[in-house]
Amino acid sequence: AAMATSNPSVFLLTVNGQIEGANFPEYDNLYCKYCFVYGHDWAPTSGLEEGITQITCKGSQSSHKLIWNFPLETTFKSTNPSGWPQLVLSVYGPDVFGNDVVRGYGATHIPFTPGQHTRTVPMFVPEPTWRLQKFTSWLMGRRPEYTDPKVVAQGEGREVTRVRSQGFVTVSFHIITKDMKKLGYDTGPSSPANTAAAPSGWSAEEQPINMQ
Repeated sequence: AAMATSNPSVFLLTVNGQIEGANFPEYDNLYCKYCFVYGHDWAPTSGLEEGITQITCKGSQSSHKLIWNFPLETTFKSTNPSGWPQLVLSVYGPDVFGNDVVRGYGATHIPFTPGQHTRTVPMFVPEPTWRLQKFTSWLMGRRPEYTDPKVVAQGEGREVTRVRSQGFVTVSFHIITKDMKKLGYDTGPSSPANTAAAPSGWSAEEQPINMQ
């Protein structure tokens, strides 16, 4: 901790929040896998880089939305804002044969500014590119999938994949940064409330815990 916080060329980004839920009109009994994708100058120092939610079904009291409320808690250190972390989401559920198939991929950048944020992430699935593939996937009950979901966060190669929109996932974030201003990066409006609440350089209302 001493090395990370005393090094003048390093800043910290703490991500707390939760994968709140999803809206997939056509599907039920879904779960969500998540992982973070980040640049070469970034490294996680605490928390989890990936995880998987419980399976949930639509409740009559929740406007037929899927509720996960699955916690996110990760801290990164970096020397460079380039390669700012993204959260990649993959939603799965059973098909008519009982096999788990992908129901949507999506990605969103972690918010840049400290404080509370909510993101609604549009989800999509790859489409079969020609008729035989469409017929085979229909016959076998298998949908096209990415071998590595992290490709969703990358620009290169994505444009050659035909995709179809399918549902949304809602994620809430509470973002804390440390020492970004010392390195000349201003990620948010400087207000008296922020500076008063962060005497040690943390740009948020609370101090972090379990830093490594």
